Amino acid sequence: MAAATVGHMRGLLRVPPGWRCGSCRARSAAACPPAGQVRQAFLRFFQEQHGHRLVPSAPVRPRGDPGLLFVNAGMNQEEACGMAWELLTQIYEIPKDHLYITYFGGDASLGLSPDEETRDIWLSLGVPPSHVLPFPLRENFWEMGETGPCGPCTEIHYDHVGGSRHAAGLVNQDSPDVVEIWNLVFMQYSRETDGSLRPLPQHHVDTGMGLERLVTVLQSKRSNYDTDLFTPILDAIHKGCGGPGYQGLVGEADVRSVNMAYRVVADHVRTLSVCIADGVYPGMSGAELVLRRILRRAVRFCFEVLHAPPGFLASLVPAVVEVLGDTYPELRKNTNQIMNIINDNEAAFLSSLLRGRRIIDRTLQQMGPSKLFPVEVAWSLYGNLGFPLDLIGLMIEEKGIQLDWAALDQLAQEDAKRKARTHQAEQLEGSGVRLDVHSLAQLQRDGVPTTDDSPKYAYTLGQDGRYAFSPCQATVLILYKDQSLQKKVGAGQRCGVLLDRTSFYAEQGGQAHDRGYLVLLGQQDVLFPVESVQFSGGYVIHEVTAPETLQAGDQVLLFVDEAQRLACMVNHTATHLLSFALRRVLGDQTEQRGSHVTAEQLRFDFSTQAPVTMQQLQEVEGVIQEVVDQNEIVYMAEVPLALASGIQGLRTMDEVYPDPVRVVSVGVPIENALMPNSQAAMQTSVELCCGTHLLQTGAVQDLTITSERQLVKGISRIIAVTREQAKLAREVGQSLAKEVDSLSARVKQGNSSLPEVQSLSKEVGHLTEEVGNTVMPQWQRRELQAILKALQRAANTAIRKLEIRQAAEKAQGLLEKHSKQPVIIDTISSDSLSILMKVVNQLCDKSPGASVLLLSPQASGEVLCACQVSKVCLTISLPRCYSSVRA
Repeated sequence: MAAATVGHMRGLLRVPPGWRCGSCRARSAAACPPAGQVRQAFLRFFQEQHGHRLVPSAPVRPRGDPGLLFVNAGMNQEEACGMAWELLTQIYEIPKDHLYITYFGGDASLGLSPDEETRDIWLSLGVPPSHVLPFPLRENFWEMGETGPCGPCTEIHYDHVGGSRHAAGLVNQDSPDVVEIWNLVFMQYSRETDGSLRPLPQHHVDTGMGLERLVTVLQSKRSNYDTDLFTPILDAIHKGCGGPGYQGLVGEADVRSVNMAYRVVADHVRTLSVCIADGVYPGMSGAELVLRRILRRAVRFCFEVLHAPPGFLASLVPAVVEVLGDTYPELRKNTNQIMNIINDNEAAFLSSLLRGRRIIDRTLQQMGPSKLFPVEVAWSLYGNLGFPLDLIGLMIEEKGIQLDWAALDQLAQEDAKRKARTHQAEQLEGSGVRLDVHSLAQLQRDGVPTTDDSPKYAYTLGQDGRYAFSPCQATVLILYKDQSLQKKVGAGQRCGVLLDRTSFYAEQGGQAHDRGYLVLLGQQDVLFPVESVQFSGGYVIHEVTAPETLQAGDQVLLFVDEAQRLACMVNHTATHLLSFALRRVLGDQTEQRGSHVTAEQLRFDFSTQAPVTMQQLQEVEGVIQEVVDQNEIVYMAEVPLALASGIQGLRTMDEVYPDPVRVVSVGVPIENALMPNSQAAMQTSVELCCGTHLLQTGAVQDLTITSERQLVKGISRIIAVTREQAKLAREVGQSLAKEVDSLSARVKQGNSSLPEVQSLSKEVGHLTEEVGNTVMPQWQRRELQAILKALQRAANTAIRKLEIRQAAEKAQGLLEKHSKQPVIIDTISSDSLSILMKVVNQLCDKSPGASVLLLSPQASGEVLCACQVSKVCLTISLPRCYSSVRA
């Protein structure tokens, strides 16, 4: 993602009173409007003159769409062409003769006519016909990807030269003098998987305007980097690394690519700052991987071109905050965290560079006469260490060695296909029937009511501690099969069932869907197992494979798998308790980053400024257990969103919540939490949540954190289990702790026999593997792993001492046998190549100048061999050689 698009992606923000701009062409540089005023004028124009509402900026990470790495546009409907023209020519007073308009010229192969409606709108606004230009699909038909919403677009281009010349021939020709500054996409089609275009039920206009390009125009500059959106950052780069300042040079004029380095670093540090402030951290997949590569590219330019000191990249963050902090307050709030994450990732990359250079040097030494660097080594460096392929190419080119780029491209293609297959399999595994946009629109046109899913909350807790789930009867409204709505399906057909009401919980809010079955009223012996339950546009879709005919109008009874539902309720309430306990132990800066609740376990992702310690994990479990033992009441109620948002201590995710919203409070009645200036919610868990929960916390019984690890710097993931699974995990942990104690005692006793010590070492290895893979308390796992690591070191030390002792004995015998001989060749009895190597080493140390070859036949038929040739005897030094061969 280019940082130059970040301002475009972030959406609308609050602004102070506006500003009207005249053309800057005749002004002095000092009179040109700063970028902040340009932004404010844009916002005030849409707010005050066209009734738009300004909302807080959305993060660059999209909500609820794992297929999209970053938000790339904002929607803006109404008479978009007229608004764009009015803003540019009247508010900013850009000369009209500098502007050229493009529109979609049609595509006969797709049956698409020219967009004459858009052309006529521009002409009606007074744009000269010679400035309204048609272009084909490649330039003026916008698509996000291979499938999904798309449509024709119209663009506004600006001619920097202007005057009396006619620049229509330079539009869309990559001319630096004529650049696009505005794009309006008319979202009216959906690109289907077969490549066809299908009209969307609702049409929207996707408005894109490049703030940096507009500021460039209004400040009479020719480059984004010459505007005040970049100059403070470029100045900070010059101040921090010294050397020549930024001159705006490109191509051959930019000696040693210094100016390019300025641009790359300034652009990338903006991207890093905004993304990290929004919770996207450098990582190993998806958006995180993109950010990781951006950071490493910036670090390379800092060190290799600008010769900056370590930590330089992070030192530029305050300059970014100076430029963007007023617009994006998240930057000011998270400045220290942004700098720490950049520094940590920079240090890791520099360490990887050192390791990579050592691997490259060793590989070059072992290559022999070949002039092609091993492609598998290059790919491993790239994939495992993040070592840039172009840097590998530069390093080996200095040695006269080349990279096989064709073979690397082949590996990259194979890797991409493998990842695509994995992603597709994961999507299929976790997918259910979801309404397509066309069927959803048809349901709305036909007046089909959305599903009443309130019966999912219809359950009570009896005095015996058992939950009773109320029965539910419903009517089949419509069936969904093969991306179309149908009135009837036959036996054996898989379909989605839409009911007027349901007691099934559809997958949402991080909670897994219910399981269970439907039966036709009056036919209790025929079950329709429900395989998945999904929520789409207000409708709940129950995925079934019909054992017999099912049709609209049928009456059905719904039976939820009560054990599975109760387990989800337990784990969801436990998730809320975990979130509260983490804040209590780690501090209020701890924020939820995601969660997933199933009947088997719960997963919780959260931000943290430091690794979670064993003691903190125990404290978290202790806080939860305290609330569980108190068997607190769990209060739930729907509350107007504005009222709920005023609860002090309320924890929310970056999501769009319904209005009214469901509030879940542990131990504190919701009416108490809603009282003005109430502090009641500060000491308990109060969250907005649509999930199903326990009515009292005691049913959790126990919670054990079985895994805690960092996903990326600053984001940790916890896996936890409850009830009997938690109890079992603790029992397994205690059992393993006893085994570790027993093994520790035996290791500390000491043994004079090498086989016994080697056997103990293997036991330590096996137990280490078992502790690492067994479901048990995470704090205890770390405690046992630390003990086992120390035991392994002790065992290895004992083995090494015993081997040295045995080798000394064997070496002494050989020295007596081959006294003062220049070449020693013999066989000895040893089943350890390590001992054989040590014997050779000791012989060479005690008999300088001697060359040694020792063989050791094995019962398996192999022969162990170790040798060392004296450097004194040869003009060419040879390395030591150790191997085993088949006799």
